[in-house]
Amino acid sequence: MKRIIIFAGVFLLLSSAVFSQNSLNRAEGYQSQPYRIPDNVKRIVFLGNSITYAGNYVADIEAYLKIHYPEKQYEIINAGLPSETVSGLSETGHADGRFPRPDLHERLERVMTKIKPDLVIATYGMNDGIYMPFDEERFRKYQDGIRWLHDEVTKYGAGIIYVTPSVYDERKGEAYANVLDLYSDWLLSCRYSSGWNVIDTHWPMKKYLEDRRLIDSSFRYAEDGIHPDETGHFMMAKQILLYLGESEIAKADDMKSALSKHDNGDEVYALIQKRQKMMKDAWLTYTGHLRPEMNTGLPIDEALEKYQEIEKRINMQISGQ
Repeated sequence: MKRIIIFAGVFLLLSSAVFSQNSLNRAEGYQSQPYRIPDNVKRIVFLGNSITYAGNYVADIEAYLKIHYPEKQYEIINAGLPSETVSGLSETGHADGRFPRPDLHERLERVMTKIKPDLVIATYGMNDGIYMPFDEERFRKYQDGIRWLHDEVTKYGAGIIYVTPSVYDERKGEAYANVLDLYSDWLLSCRYSSGWNVIDTHWPMKKYLEDRRLIDSSFRYAEDGIHPDETGHFMMAKQILLYLGESEIAKADDMKSALSKHDNGDEVYALIQKRQKMMKDAWLTYTGHLRPEMNTGLPIDEALEKYQEIEKRINMQISGQ
């Protein structure tokens, strides 16, 4: 127990240092380790839990890239699965005892072989501590899962970018908010210890939350402290786009303003949101999973036909036809 307390204390000190540095970086509009998407990347898959499945930040990113780089023809696929972990852990009585948390280990091979992504963007951590106070063994399971994910994705020849978990509102539980601070700091440290590409959404979201509460004490990203609203999703998309070198996004306060320079930005965004909603269920059904209570998606061939139909409409809006 003493070793765990010392370990957690050291990481909390590191968290404060990282938080201070990230606060300064955000104030200066700085994004470390900019990543340029390689020219051969066409199919980008987002992996994660219910926050990714909700898909707002994924649609934000697709809309921004589509409008700014229509010639790239990126296919951005949301393969997030609600409740999922990369640690393989599940708390007793999850979902009122109806089912345990799904484990990415069970489905990753099918995602990689059926979708064949060129690049994976993975966001895990929110569920991986199973909403309990810090525990060294749970932390190790998370670390092992992340390392396994890295090895598996690279084995298939795809690139991988990690995204730190979004913020758990400390008003819902300070202990678990601190757990995600520690998980985020460890993942950020892998930039240097392992040379990984890691995008930090956690600390910028935390700083924005604290700054807003100085003005409006009732401000929050999420009613339940977990699932961010559109503001939270935009904050995630903004940090990811900054990491991808899109410095112009720093001036935007929301997606509407980010797309406002294009005459048909709103129309393009609405079409992408509609398509993302359809395709995420089609891809999940096609690749398979063990989580009950999910929508059954269209057969993948039918979904891909509809994808192309919407793509034509999007391109017409972008070209102004």
